[in-house]
Amino acid sequence: MKHIEPLLFAPLRLRDLELKNRVVISPMCQHAAEGGRATAWHMVHLGKFALGGAGLVLTESTAVDPRGRIGTADLGLWDDSQIAPLKAVVDFVQANGSAIGVQLAHAGRKAGSQPLWEGGAALSESELASDEEPWERLGPSALAAGPGWSAPHALDAEGIADVVKAFVNATHRADEAGFDVVELHFGHGYLIASFLSPNSNHRTDEYGGDLAGRMRLALEVAREVRAAWPASKPLFCRLSAVDGSVDGWSLEDSVALSRELGALGVDVIDCSSGGLTEETRALPVPRGLGFQVPFSERIRQEAQIKTQAVGMIVDASQAEAVLLEGKADLIALGREALFDPYWAHHAALALGVDPGYQRWPVRHGVWLAKRAPGLARARAQAADALVSPSH
Repeated sequence: MKHIEPLLFAPLRLRDLELKNRVVISPMCQHAAEGGRATAWHMVHLGKFALGGAGLVLTESTAVDPRGRIGTADLGLWDDSQIAPLKAVVDFVQANGSAIGVQLAHAGRKAGSQPLWEGGAALSESELASDEEPWERLGPSALAAGPGWSAPHALDAEGIADVVKAFVNATHRADEAGFDVVELHFGHGYLIASFLSPNSNHRTDEYGGDLAGRMRLALEVAREVRAAWPASKPLFCRLSAVDGSVDGWSLEDSVALSRELGALGVDVIDCSSGGLTEETRALPVPRGLGFQVPFSERIRQEAQIKTQAVGMIVDASQAEAVLLEGKADLIALGREALFDPYWAHHAALALGVDPGYQRWPVRHGVWLAKRAPGLARARAQAADALVSPSH
């Protein structure tokens, strides 16, 4: 009988990019950059996922403007000096068989916070003012993200145009660095997401009001980035499918936006949720296994666009089922990949794809294959000893 390749390990073509499998490493803030520039930490952090067999590795949220950093040590692409350190990471990941993408973002009214291990609280105005790079919280309206956060400056027409330009300029730098994918971060309560939700956007001009007005900035950014990004390279967009606020951004709204984004040339919707305010840092649905997969499924079916599922996907059989049931096209791992950077290789073993360790980096696989027969015998002997203990 012919062996059927699991869908998790079937290649996926997106424009001119062919991913070797459907495993994606989700963006994860590391707060380890220096002046927005990648460091040795990023080489090891992102490089190990390429060695671990993922088809696509995404960087952490990478600021398009120093005012739009989540924290003081975020990656950035607002300056040409940030290209070369990222290119070194890109070259390593690609040389080891994975594609790599950059998540471009502007934190907006949620800019300036501590790393999670220091508490994650908003930086004070004095802390923002004392930083080497300029800080200014920006938003659609002068509404704070929550207690402890200062009210953002409400962007005027010139400021909005500057935001769009910042995304475009960062996109050109991403191409110069050699990235295969750009992902636009339109979720988690950051700048673009704050324009989408009626609970953070109280504008009465063309960038507020009804759904079309609140989507305007997101669509402008996507349109201009798509024009700046090579037509041969795919464009992703991360959405908070629901923002977690009462009467806020809904799944129906996300379907509508996804249709518009697809028409503009976005190739994949990365389906997350929550984060509009600090009160909604806890996600709006229970954190069970695959808790955000229903968002991916609905957007995929109704917007007719490829989707990426993320959130408590932890083993190979679960990931394979999501794909086989048509609920997503890609499977993204975050914390599970931190727990096991070799998750993709282990998933391949679990699904019977690579018993000979051929897909591992050759410097690893040759030793694992050499060990395999002896390990199997030792395990069999141990099992026999448990069944028939000697007396």
